[in-house]
Amino acid sequence: MPKAVEREILITGFGGQGIVLAGNIMGAAATLHDLKHATMTQSYGPEARGGSCSSQVVISDHEILFPYVEHPQVLICMSQEGFTKNIASLMPGGTLIWDTDLVKTAELDPGWTAYNVPATRFAEELGNKMMANIVMLGLFSAVCNAVSADSLRQAVIESVPPKTREKNGQAFDRGREYGEEILKSRAKQDRVRGQ
Repeated sequence: MPKAVEREILITGFGGQGIVLAGNIMGAAATLHDLKHATMTQSYGPEARGGSCSSQVVISDHEILFPYVEHPQVLICMSQEGFTKNIASLMPGGTLIWDTDLVKTAELDPGWTAYNVPATRFAEELGNKMMANIVMLGLFSAVCNAVSADSLRQAVIESVPPKTREKNGQAFDRGREYGEEILKSRAKQDRVRGQ
């Protein structure tokens, strides 16, 4: 039997940003739409709203025996505290995604693949900064292949109140388009270097 390939994803931020919702959406996309296995665990700081918060998601083609993320392959940071506390746990060769409006990074490990997005600003431009988590999921769908983009977008639509579905869909699309722009730009730079 082939070794199970698991993707460990850690989403960090503070209470009130929809960190747990983002983890739930990711898990729903994997299980309900991509027909994979997934687990999601969450943790909060002692203060509910405004305190540190994280969502740990494990996605696999096979049964998951350990539901906790110890060394994530993907780290998504929506707060400075989340970045500072968890950056050392990111696996070598891992993917780092952060909200440039909320997180300042020092020099990063050159082995990581790093993406940043002004998610909070994009969400505010769409009318509600509370959709920054959905912008982050859109970017994630463009740069990581843990779940399919269509499944993730569908899970977003199914997980938000009906009256906010259109706006949340726009937030997801904005993040995804931004991620695709980054990938195109990097591919172009690689081509130029290769000449």
